[in-house]
Amino acid sequence: MSLRLGQIVDALGGELAGGGADVQIHRIAPLQAAASGDLSFLSNPRYQSQLAASQAACVIVAPALRDAALARGACIVTPDPYAYFARVTQLWARAHGMGPEPGVHPSAVVHPEARVHASASIGPLCVVERGAVIGAHTVLASRVSVGARCVLGARCIVHPGVVIGADGFGFAPEGGAWVKIEQLGAVRIGDDVEIGANTCIDRGALQDTVIEDGVKLDNLIQIAHNVRIGRHTAMAGCSAVAGSTTIGAHCTIAGAASIVGHLQLADNVHISTNTVVTHSISKPGQYTGVFPMDDNARWEKNAATLRQLHRLRDRVKALEQTLKDG
Repeated sequence: MSLRLGQIVDALGGELAGGGADVQIHRIAPLQAAASGDLSFLSNPRYQSQLAASQAACVIVAPALRDAALARGACIVTPDPYAYFARVTQLWARAHGMGPEPGVHPSAVVHPEARVHASASIGPLCVVERGAVIGAHTVLASRVSVGARCVLGARCIVHPGVVIGADGFGFAPEGGAWVKIEQLGAVRIGDDVEIGANTCIDRGALQDTVIEDGVKLDNLIQIAHNVRIGRHTAMAGCSAVAGSTTIGAHCTIAGAASIVGHLQLADNVHISTNTVVTHSISKPGQYTGVFPMDDNARWEKNAATLRQLHRLRDRVKALEQTLKDG
């Protein structure tokens, strides 16, 4: 099945230049791999050198690259080619019937006191426990578990193996042993949230763990109890947030970054990969705390030097004071 260029532009807007609306598109492909029946895109000017050689039937470009794109053939001109490409993939999936069907798979287990919207899709081997709520057009892929009283809003996508509402890690020490703190809260997830495979979101101890509208979580992420993640924040794979931390809106957390508990991160904070956040961040910006990789021998020497920095600082301050006292 194909789509005409005219259908795409009619649905998504943009200016079709240098080509006919009746041109058939059979595939969406990367610029360098595109063939004569494909639609591609160029969002980063660094890859402009690939544009002239591309065999794509049409390329999505920004206004600044309009002339360069026209030199090779048809193009769709739009202010944000990458976002336009994203919407083309959605249009393509809808046109080809790739979306899941509404309803509950026969192998899923849904508690009679759970509420699942008629337009939602509950996949194979899912479990939806007592009092849970699944909103309109939300999709649970296979083997998703939604714990008791947890709420998912509308148009969420939850990938295989996700666990929402497992107990948070709460124990009180007593006489050398641990006494379990019952986790009496739940998880509340807003609209348009996407959660990657095998990610875990723990229920709150007393209050709910909250994931606000538009949040995007990658695979293998741990969200501990009573965490709150602000709207449209995105977190990459293998990152983790410890309990009772609040992350603001429009933040990005790169892969394998860790955020310790009971912190506050402002809106528009961006954490680099492998960074460990150990204190609250009150100002927007990019934050990094990665000790650079090196060959092992040099790394050990540098690490040993770092361990001496506090003593070296004290020696420098003493020398400065001596010079000052003259």
